[in-house]
Amino acid sequence: MGGKQLGFGDYEQSTAKKQTKREKFLAEMEQVVPWQPLIDLIEPFYPKKGSKGGRPPFPLDTMLRIQLMQHWY
Repeated sequence: MGGKQLGFGDYEQSTAKKQTKREKFLAEMEQVVPWQPLIDLIEPFYPKKGSKGGRPPFPLDTMLRIQLMQHWY
């Protein structure tokens, strides 16, 4: 039972995972793209929830990110 107890820093370092290419790409995309001005530009034309019911539209920021990723890949 002579095991050494890990400190907080040791535990964090031993469980930290390497950042994937996808995570790096998404972090870079977050810094490069001016999201709010684009959302403000598109929002007047984006469909709103109708009074007749039906499926509500996906959030605008989600759809914008998906659209840009489709163009980049």
